[in-house]
Amino acid sequence: MTETKVKIDTGWNLDNSYARLPKKFFTRQSLDPIREPRLVILNNKLAVSLGLNVQALQSNDGVSVFAGNQLPDGALPLAQAYAGHQFGHFTMLGDGRALLLGEQITPKGKRVDIQLKGSGRTPYSRGGDGRASLGPMLREYIISEAMKGLGIPTTESLAVVETGETVVRETEQPGAILTRVAASHIRVGTFEYAAQWGTVKELQALADYVLQRHYIGIGVDEDRYLLLLKEVIKRQAELIAKWQLVGFIHGVMNTDNMTVSGETIDYGPCAFMDTYDPATVFSSIDIHGRYAYGNQPNIAAWNLARFAETLLPLLHDNEDQAVRMAEDAISDFADLYNNNWLAGMRAKLGIFNEESQDESLIENLLNIMQKHGADYTNTFQALTVDKVSDIEMFDTEEFIQWYKLWKARLGRQQESKDSSHKLMKSSNPAVIPRNHRVEEALEAAVKRGDYSVMERLLEVISNPYAYSQEQMEYATLPEPSACPYRTFCGT
Repeated sequence: MTETKVKIDTGWNLDNSYARLPKKFFTRQSLDPIREPRLVILNNKLAVSLGLNVQALQSNDGVSVFAGNQLPDGALPLAQAYAGHQFGHFTMLGDGRALLLGEQITPKGKRVDIQLKGSGRTPYSRGGDGRASLGPMLREYIISEAMKGLGIPTTESLAVVETGETVVRETEQPGAILTRVAASHIRVGTFEYAAQWGTVKELQALADYVLQRHYIGIGVDEDRYLLLLKEVIKRQAELIAKWQLVGFIHGVMNTDNMTVSGETIDYGPCAFMDTYDPATVFSSIDIHGRYAYGNQPNIAAWNLARFAETLLPLLHDNEDQAVRMAEDAISDFADLYNNNWLAGMRAKLGIFNEESQDESLIENLLNIMQKHGADYTNTFQALTVDKVSDIEMFDTEEFIQWYKLWKARLGRQQESKDSSHKLMKSSNPAVIPRNHRVEEALEAAVKRGDYSVMERLLEVISNPYAYSQEQMEYATLPEPSACPYRTFCGT
């Protein structure tokens, strides 16, 4: 087909550095147009930060880009190749329903990927239709916005377009395309693909590209690949700690869903924990709890070990020495994660300095929460505003004793009570995207075409530390249900 270029000035400023990698890593792809594109949501704030013209993006030409019907100037659409361990099993993957249009160079000189998700079949579709349904694309939009508001590194959602076509999953559903923005879409699985099916030279080209794009400070040091490994480990330790601190459960932590940039990616069967329980699983396909909330740090370390294995040929000419270097680097993850988590938990409790008994104090609170089925977010919110009469657990003797120890701990630091309160308020969100609220918004949008519910939810969760009166309504827990909440991957 002949691809039509967009003529309206939308502000696209695209480069294609990924396309200059060896052809092993991608396949050039033609557009697969849809019949009746309709823009249903546009992230105006993100668009402006990218240097895009919001008004022009809403024109027919602008929407045609989000629909995969037209290409903006400078676009070079391609599907990326990668592999991955899915629930522990290695397989060839790739962008089976996504296209990388190019990399937008923002007014501040930042380079970010612009990707269409749900844009049609590619050589990596493996029998799939290459399309996406509206509900999961809106879910990704909601959760990525929530994660950004929480201060957690994440891919972002620029727009969602209804296709006017039907996709068949378990039922017939309205089709949609999401425009996703990311630091890059390079995954641990990209390196696994290079190590399994590429040459050492191609692997090195990928590693050098990642260093230049995401870790420019490392330079051309002879140990640069070891430093790359250590930096990816460091970023992931920080990221997973942030997940744990707000009760976020990714749901499908396969190696193809771990980026080397340190951003959260692929919001499929993800959700936020209500009742505190490390065994919490929402994903319908995670029947053994591999990716349960409490397992996420260990799974991250496992994924990073797979990343380290791919780099062995670059770490040292002697394989045994390369293995030792990789093992030493991976062994740092546990301490890095724990230090980030402890620092975050201290902040959630208003603690500025460090004492050896802090970890015990924190674990005791979590154990009490688990025993009494307390809500994770609302417990810390109540402690923040010092309303310890609002939750049933607060009346128990064991919590009363813990509360006294906590108050005594706060008294053993120089910072004032007001300073502790401010620290807690900036560390404990007043609101998260509660599962029942997300489902409420999705149902209104998908079944009734009513986006007002979603828009109100987005407004509330975009600034989760505001502690506004409106947020209190969204902090209310759902009615008890005999059926556990389940999420689905959308493919």
